[in-house]
Amino acid sequence: MKNGSDDHGRPGEQAMHATNWLRRRSTLGGVAALAVAAAMSGTQRAAAQGGAPPPDLILHNGRITTLDRTQPQAQALAIRDGEVVAVGGDREVLPLAGPGTRVVDLRGRTAIPGLNDSHTHPIRGGLSYNMELRWDGVRSLADGMRMLKEQVARTPPPQWVRVVGGFTDQQFAEKRLPTLDELNAAAPDTPIFLLHLYDRALLNRAALRAVGYTKDTPEPPGASIERDAQGNPTGLLVAKPNAFILYYTLAQGPKLPPEYQENSTLHFMRELNRLGVTSVIDAGGGFQAYPDDYVVIEKLAREDRLTLRFAYNLFPQKAKEELTDFRRWAGMVRPGQGSDMYRHNGGGEMLAFSAADFEDFRQPRPDMPPAMEPDLKAVVRFLAENRWPFRMHATYDETISRALDVFEEVDREVGLSGLRWFFDHAETITPRNIDRVKRLGGGIAVQHRMAYQGEYFAERYGPRAVEEAPPIARMLEAGLPVGGGTDATRVASYNPWISLWWLVTGSTLGGLRMAPPHRRLDRETALRLWTEGSAWFSGEQERKGRLAPGMLGDVAVLSADYFGVSEDSIQDITAVLTVLGGRIVHGAEEFANLAPPLPPAMPDWSPVRHYGGYQSRLRAEAVPDQGSLARLATACGCGTACGVHGHAHAWARGDAPVRDQGAFWGALGCSCWAF
Repeated sequence: MKNGSDDHGRPGEQAMHATNWLRRRSTLGGVAALAVAAAMSGTQRAAAQGGAPPPDLILHNGRITTLDRTQPQAQALAIRDGEVVAVGGDREVLPLAGPGTRVVDLRGRTAIPGLNDSHTHPIRGGLSYNMELRWDGVRSLADGMRMLKEQVARTPPPQWVRVVGGFTDQQFAEKRLPTLDELNAAAPDTPIFLLHLYDRALLNRAALRAVGYTKDTPEPPGASIERDAQGNPTGLLVAKPNAFILYYTLAQGPKLPPEYQENSTLHFMRELNRLGVTSVIDAGGGFQAYPDDYVVIEKLAREDRLTLRFAYNLFPQKAKEELTDFRRWAGMVRPGQGSDMYRHNGGGEMLAFSAADFEDFRQPRPDMPPAMEPDLKAVVRFLAENRWPFRMHATYDETISRALDVFEEVDREVGLSGLRWFFDHAETITPRNIDRVKRLGGGIAVQHRMAYQGEYFAERYGPRAVEEAPPIARMLEAGLPVGGGTDATRVASYNPWISLWWLVTGSTLGGLRMAPPHRRLDRETALRLWTEGSAWFSGEQERKGRLAPGMLGDVAVLSADYFGVSEDSIQDITAVLTVLGGRIVHGAEEFANLAPPLPPAMPDWSPVRHYGGYQSRLRAEAVPDQGSLARLATACGCGTACGVHGHAHAWARGDAPVRDQGAFWGALGCSCWAF
């Protein structure tokens, strides 16, 4: 297992990187390989395949990490009818090509199985993605406020400017949120809604007017509306720790019309493809009612326009009506119903509102009410009787312990054997309850929420407690199924590489090193959580997570070598090529011309048109004006993409380890210097 070290830990590293960098971009190997394949007769090709039809796609000249223990590394692979049919060296795989086979030279790039987020909210998030200004990845409040002011200027009434989570104030150099005065000065007339995790929301005066909060508005349960001396709301909403007031307020804003929601979902899927994600397990969510709020995603599925594989869980919307919802849904859909692209995955993450704790570590741990056990048992018993897999949101060990009492009772009365079930989050689960989960055949889906809230957790519970929050290494030692995920888009960013970086480093985005070395994961183990680990949580472990014959042909080709870059650089990785079942769904840099077309983000004032999604610190740091390179790449309107850099033309100004950038890139066929 190869782990990266600090930049100072490898003599001659810069020279090595320059050599590898040039080798990756050399086209000679690919040309020679294509010539060999083209020279083969049809008889030779048929013999090589044993008479089988030729593959649809061959990727070759790569450094492919398959995660298949019988063949962990490969140079090439072939995909036919959505599945991997061959893995090996170029000499074994290239002869399989036929006249209609697309052959792609990876130019020495690292490739991995497509990433799978086992807990996220992309169905809800996709409907509004085009309306949101993302501060994910922004490293200074000053830059975030600049973006916000620019977006205010282009947003027409009655629309809002929304920053809907995905960031923490700890990631900013200033280590703070904007003040209400700063928001009011930035937008006297345009409503601003700014959500920080699930602990608070900031509304400017225009937003307060839009939602109608006044001195007569009552205090919400489990939350607070901050007021001035006269009793008028100031614009600060605080979860204590119930976050209902936060997402209720957000839901009061304007919505996109259906055709724009389709466009928005397409853009959000492509943003995830850009980061190497090919599968997601949607955990439902508040204000995401089935079937009404699934119309767009199901339309895209019927029309074969999805670029992610979705498994979706169903989430009740009203307290005391959970069992009614599940009974109704049991007559509408069954677990596993659907296809490899869109399929039902059971109940949760909400099972009973009385059993739902909250992940706001700025507030004391909530005690669940006495109604938790009877409410939860009624739902879990029904799900078990109907063989519905289920998942349950549970942050604290105290909640988990009481839930396990219920699950053990249902297991004795009905039986959970063979039924896939799991907890989500489990930041403070104890070894005793890990063992109980194991005995009942459950799993745990973990997310990188602590990368965003670790400082708050340490402040409340102490540095020792934060070392194993959550205790992933102990879960793996116990033999539990463990899946990686984000819980995006609000309490954390959807970027999987932040999660992988957190798993490997045990750090927060604010710089706090939480986990000691023996409780961090090595890079391969972390990657397995995000691939074959997550596949268990939708019952697809025999179809996803490894690159081997018979597995789905989902591949992410990376911008940098995950196993070779420094630990800090893991968070900067993206995909330069993403393949879903043999179909290319994303291409960048030298693969930009392979990317399928995507219509512009709608409406025309969408923040996505101007900033894209996740704000890479590499692009922000590449030029003196922070963020301008990201905007250039996203908003480029040229008619022809560069064959090397796509539309990210400014990368050619400082990407190669040579003196004469123009001559170097021109020799490789780059046209960026014409722009």
